[in-house]
Amino acid sequence: VQLVESGGGLAQPGGSLRLSCAASGFTFSRYNMAWARQAPGKEREVVAAITWTGGRTYYADSVKGRFTISRDNAKNTLNLQMNSLKLEDTALYYCAKIRSPGLGLMTDTIRYDFWGQGTQVTVSS
Repeated sequence: VQLVESGGGLAQPGGSLRLSCAASGFTFSRYNMAWARQAPGKEREVVAAITWTGGRTYYADSVKGRFTISRDNAKNTLNLQMNSLKLEDTALYYCAKIRSPGLGLMTDTIRYDFWGQGTQVTVSS
């Protein structure tokens, strides 16, 4: 299994960034996926998750209405569109694969068994 994130960088408050995750080594279309983030000194948290069909999504309250998770099963790609960025969105962002196809939308990081290397998002004026 390999998950490779891209698209991070520096953005101003109120700006936008789009993250992508290229997945390989497993049947991407069978697994729910998620984006998580970890800020310095804080625990890793799931901020968005999506079912294998893309039909259902979950968002943490801190990003609801600003972030949009999506997937392209034909291209084995997971995306996170981040709008109206805030200073507190600064973190290392990870793409994650859920442990089992039978699990639902999980918000606990322990439910995910493979993670990418992360891409840094810095929001600063």
